[in-house]
This record gives sequence, structure tokens and C-alpha cells, in this order.
Amino acid sequence: MSDQSVGRPARRAKAEPRTPRSPQAQRRQQDILAIAMDTFAARGYNNASLAEIAERAGVTQAGVLHYFRSKALLLTSVLELRDRTDIEQLGAERPRGLAFLRHLVDTARRNAEREGIVRLYAVLSAESVTDDHPAQPYFRDRYTGLRAFVTDALIEACGLPETDRARAHDAANAIIAVMDGLQVQWLLDPGSVDMAASTDLAVTSLLATLAPDRFGRPGA
Repeated sequence: MSDQSVGRPARRAKAEPRTPRSPQAQRRQQDILAIAMDTFAARGYNNASLAEIAERAGVTQAGVLHYFRSKALLLTSVLELRDRTDIEQLGAERPRGLAFLRHLVDTARRNAEREGIVRLYAVLSAESVTDDHPAQPYFRDRYTGLRAFVTDALIEACGLPETDRARAHDAANAIIAVMDGLQVQWLLDPGSVDMAASTDLAVTSLLATLAPDRFGRPGA
């Protein structure tokens, strides 16, 4: 699911990107980040080369490495840029309970307007399951954090006791799976998929299953 604002922060790389001093160097670094984001989204991490990113940015490979030290650190910086963008859109405080679940539907709606970011997430999350992929810790942490947030939101919205946490946990996995699967379908055939409507249906159905007294339809 393409919304890093609700997962745990990415693990820090051992090295940090250089901090440019001049405005011109800062703009160059941001340009490289934007081009790397687009290139990783289109080709994946393993197939995207520093040479290609450097050529598109109008610098040498050494120039890219001057700012980011390594290809793996460049990838981490791209993912962290995504995090900052989503956190800014989320606002000062994360919603809770039912409001958080509605936020997930809003996220699906917003994602339909940012194809590049959705493609980046879909490509890299799938690619990260391969051995020694540098984004694997990032996505593992992200799913752990997101799963916990959605589970807590379901428990709060449905008024479930802690003894029902396992059911809420399973429902959280289902919601995340629906949203991620919808993104892949939408990328392949956007005219056939309404990500927000399908996410809303999944969330509504699970709420009614977990708490029929609160969310079940009258007469059902």
C-alpha cells in the first residue's frame, strides 16, 4: 500500500547523503533524487544503473556518488523522500480508530492521482523479497508498523477486547493485501479499477464482520 506515513520509519543507512551547502548543489541533489525515483519505478532497483541515472541527470556517476555515496543509499534516500511527502499530507497527528480506516480509503483515492509513486512502491516492494535486496529491511519494517496501526484501528473502531486481537490482525493483513493488489491491477489497467471504491468495500465488509452490532446493516 502506497502510504509510508502510516508505517514505521525506514531503517537508517550506515551512511547519510552529503548535505550540499550551495543552493545550486541542493537543487542538483534533488534533481538526482527525482530522476532516481522515476528510474527505479520504471526499471526496478536491480535493472536501473547509476550510469543511466547520471546520464539523465546530466552528471557523471562520480557526481551521483558524490551526493549519495552508493546506489543502495540513493535507493534509501528515494524511499525516505516518499515518506516525507506522505507525512506532510497526513498532517501533524495520525488519525485513530475509524478515522484511520477512512484515511486508508482516502489514500487509495489520492494514489490514483500519482501513478509514478504507486509504481515505485509496487515495483520495489515486490523486488525487495529477493535475497539481499537493499530495500528489504525498509519494507519489512513498513509492513510490521502498518499492520500494527491497522490492527489497533480495527480494535478501537469495533470496540474489540484484546482477546480478539488475532482476528483484528488477520483483518489488517487482508486490508493491506487488498490495497497492494489493487495498485498492481490499477497500474496494468487503470480504467477497470477504482481503488478507493474497492478499498472502501473491503474495509466496510470487514468492519461488519468484526462488529456486526456496530456496522452490520439493519435487518441483515
